[in-house]
Amino acid sequence: MTDKIDLATHDPEGRDRLVNALDELGIDYELFACDPALADTAAFCAAYGFAPEDSANTILVIGKSDPPRYAACVVLAPNRLDVNRVVRERLGTRKASFAASESAREITGMEIGGVTVFGLPATLPIWIDARVMDRERIVVGGGSRSWKVILAPGDLLAIHGTAIVPGLATDAPGAGSPAG
Repeated sequence: MTDKIDLATHDPEGRDRLVNALDELGIDYELFACDPALADTAAFCAAYGFAPEDSANTILVIGKSDPPRYAACVVLAPNRLDVNRVVRERLGTRKASFAASESAREITGMEIGGVTVFGLPATLPIWIDARVMDRERIVVGGGSRSWKVILAPGDLLAIHGTAIVPGLATDAPGAGSPAG
């Protein structure tokens, strides 16, 4: 178990930015402060007792075209984003890949390990794997490595530009479908 985090001094700028973005949506949520060293999904889940199948990652992808096309994808932690088929087809490009961390930081204003769907540019499409919607609650990044957000997955639909995409993610090799 990790030490309790002092919320009064824990990344107040990141917290304020996150709260503003969440409050604009009018949804119910819980903020969860975490040690930035434990922000990566596996470490976070192990340290704080969350199931990986209740944790959703926001991944920025790029379609290689001129100009490049970007989208944010939300998938459950145990699953693998289908970049080579579904993402590429949705972007309408011949090639697609994960955006480089420098591009992700530039486009989202967030660090890898803390990227969230809240507060993204309005022009950036947000695609949510349909399996995310099967969970009772999920934990997503909070815009920095210091914060996570716990909420009902249906509340993600309050964000402008979201779409549920069946098959956006596949089971990781050697894994079955997460329990529902």
